[in-house]
Amino acid sequence: MRNNATIVSDRSYLARLIQQGEHQQQDFKYKVQDARKLARSVSAFANTDGGRLLIGVRDDGHLSGVRSEEEIYMMHQAAFKYCQPNASIKFDTYNVYGRTIVVCTVSPSDRKPVFAIDYDDKPKAYIRIADENIVASPVHLAVWREESSPKGRIMEYSDNEHKLMDTLKRQQWQTLNQIVRRSGLNRRRAVSIIAQLVRFRLVRWRFHDQCFAFGLSGE
Repeated sequence: MRNNATIVSDRSYLARLIQQGEHQQQDFKYKVQDARKLARSVSAFANTDGGRLLIGVRDDGHLSGVRSEEEIYMMHQAAFKYCQPNASIKFDTYNVYGRTIVVCTVSPSDRKPVFAIDYDDKPKAYIRIADENIVASPVHLAVWREESSPKGRIMEYSDNEHKLMDTLKRQQWQTLNQIVRRSGLNRRRAVSIIAQLVRFRLVRWRFHDQCFAFGLSGE
């Protein structure tokens, strides 16, 4: 859904945002040079808890300002051309000390995953972890598919589910590759089962040492 930019002048509000620094729901971009790269941030916010992109703000919080109409054009491209489906995003323009700052507010999507179109024209979904945009794992993609399925779905608990649960009981926090190797399940089946277990809160995930790992809830 497109939103026209709104001009506001509340400097104190912008100052409060900048004081927070970059975090799970906020990212600074001192300039826009690449719409595809910016689309990763839009995808990550839309697939997680939503958030804000402050365009024209350096990593240290200093104001650089948006310098051209081309940058504003690329912001719209990031949201409406290089994200599929389109992200819900609102643009607010702040004029502070002669500099133009744009705050792009991205809402959490109800049609996850929102993909960013990468340089090879392939879609990749991102999630936001702390102040980083991370490519979503196959399990995240499967969880989103599970969440879009009709509510009240009953989970089957066959020998395959037992194998996977037993594998996690033997060692907490294993990567997908480790689970596949140790359980003897094929990768597609393992992803599907882990996604169901995550959905039913029997398994949880964490991101550590640049890897997603999975473990039993409550352990």
